[in-house]
Amino acid sequence: MFRLAAEPLDPAALQRALSDVRAGACVTFEGWVRNRNEGQPVTALEYEAYAPLAEKEGARILAEAQEKFALIGSACVHRTGQLGLGELAVWVGVTAEHRGAAFDACRYIIDEAKARVPIWKKEHYSSGATAWINCATRGGEVGDAAQPPA
Repeated sequence: MFRLAAEPLDPAALQRALSDVRAGACVTFEGWVRNRNEGQPVTALEYEAYAPLAEKEGARILAEAQEKFALIGSACVHRTGQLGLGELAVWVGVTAEHRGAAFDACRYIIDEAKARVPIWKKEHYSSGATAWINCATRGGEVGDAAQPPA
């Protein structure tokens, strides 16, 4: 399951949804809003996404991970909207029979999502300046996009 969420995420509930007696391993990743990027003090982040394409590409990434790592379950949820420092921006979880596959798959999913899913991040700096950064830059139908959709 890949989805976008405007509301705060509940990591415990997301992990419970992956529970399966066949699994010997569960690996999760949480991406949080930090207070600095490239030397600049950050006060908040704002995420926008083109939902139909983001969900399609996210589902494609999860399907690839399923096949490549023989996963039992996987999920990735990314926030949209304005987030404050310390808030959970993205959550990835996978279950597999063995830990190696689970670790590798979790990293694959977050790395591919960052590279391919059309989600735009606007950083708000303590100076009052803002900048759009980190939209997906490769893969599938996404292509290169420096600004969010109008």
